[in-house]
Amino acid sequence: MKLIPILLFLIILFGCQHKKSETTKNDQSQTFYVGTYTSGDSKGIYKCTLGDDGVLSNKGLVATTENPAFLTFSADKKFLLCVNSNRPQDGSISSFKILKDSLTFLSKTTSGGPGPCHVSTSKQGFVVVTNYTDGSCCLIKIDKNGILSELLDFKKHTGNGISDRQDAPHPHSAWFEPDGDNILMPDLGTNEVWIYNIDTTINKLQLSAQQKIMMAPGAGPRHLTFHPNKKWAYVLNELDCTVTHLEKQDNGTYSVKNSISTLPDSFTEINTCADIHTSNDGNFLYASNRGHNSLAIYRITKENGNLELVDIVPTLGETPRNFSVSPDDKYVIVANQNSNNIVSFKRDQETGLLSFVSKIDTPSPVCILFEN
Repeated sequence: MKLIPILLFLIILFGCQHKKSETTKNDQSQTFYVGTYTSGDSKGIYKCTLGDDGVLSNKGLVATTENPAFLTFSADKKFLLCVNSNRPQDGSISSFKILKDSLTFLSKTTSGGPGPCHVSTSKQGFVVVTNYTDGSCCLIKIDKNGILSELLDFKKHTGNGISDRQDAPHPHSAWFEPDGDNILMPDLGTNEVWIYNIDTTINKLQLSAQQKIMMAPGAGPRHLTFHPNKKWAYVLNELDCTVTHLEKQDNGTYSVKNSISTLPDSFTEINTCADIHTSNDGNFLYASNRGHNSLAIYRITKENGNLELVDIVPTLGETPRNFSVSPDDKYVIVANQNSNNIVSFKRDQETGLLSFVSKIDTPSPVCILFEN
């Protein structure tokens, strides 16, 4: 008779442990960092989680730093880099060691110009920064300990476009080709995508002899994204609110195929585009509108890469400056800068359509960077 209570105890204990292990096993939450502007309530870089159910949680401040407006990782993902987007004085780039619940500051170096707005890294440890305000870009390097070098090279663009925001160069981002040697750099001011590569013998940026890619007059190229097939690239034009499809040729040059609007025909108010991403499966593309405050959703035609508009959905906040598709392709996370919130949308992987799941308050969010 005494065995019965003991057996019941063991059954309950085993059940609790089994349930706990299943809960741990089923915990598929993903973490991401949030870059901000610090002129208001923000203090720097924040960390959040995205649950498997799409619910967002704010884990709080992980690094105090000024205007970390764009974030990226080193190639080995041991370190996080951010631009410190200061103006009118020169901005800077900061590096941090990634710990479990915080970031530890390691180093800072000048960006060579005011208003740095984007930073990208290569597998070889090169770091390219674009300075929007004075139309320049620079090359630095990050070592195995996460320490940033001084400037290795500095370039200043020349040229202009036709709109009042294109009276001078304004490079807005720089993107290393996937498994390629080139860097594509959209310049809103000159209305071109500049193509660079790095002379690794002298650690210098050199403008590619092959070409600069001209956009439609007044387009204002800002960001771009590469398709997973590495053959197609899509340029988001901030000023005329279009996406331009580029195709890489066998000789390494790019040709402009076509462009498509990010807005409904009925919308006539002021709008500027901000960010663009393909889904990880390569079937859909998303682009953000500031003013219309929405995401445009496109289906990517498998045969030729052309875009077909599927829907345009509200971001449930003001000024969606940046967003990201979650690594598992299940969600899209949007940073609404002027309404101080981050919103998660469930992504239908068959149709590309989005449905609202969760919203959290975060001060001046302008960049989303997933940890995985």
